[in-house]
Amino acid sequence: MKSLSYMVLTLLFAMSILTACIVPSGRGGFDVLLPPPLPVILDLGPDRYYYQDGYHYYYQGDRWQYSRERNGSRSDLPRSHWPNEIRQRGDWR
Repeated sequence: MKSLSYMVLTLLFAMSILTACIVPSGRGGFDVLLPPPLPVILDLGPDRYYYQDGYHYYYQGDRWQYSRERNGSRSDLPRSHWPNEIRQRGDWR
């Protein structure tokens, strides 16, 4: 009987410790999933779009944005995910 009560107490203690490891991230407690980083050198066409691993990237002036859909709402891409060099293909207007 004593060993059963110790097991129950140990289990309850372990469950309380494990729940402390769950921490919400992002705004409002929602997880923020970042896309994979862009290649180090990127050839970018005149439409300034790049597609990789299910994400659409868009370059505008001095910043990168990404979205799951080409015309969906975009989020700013962290600088750590930017390419080091952009090679321009075609005419950017």
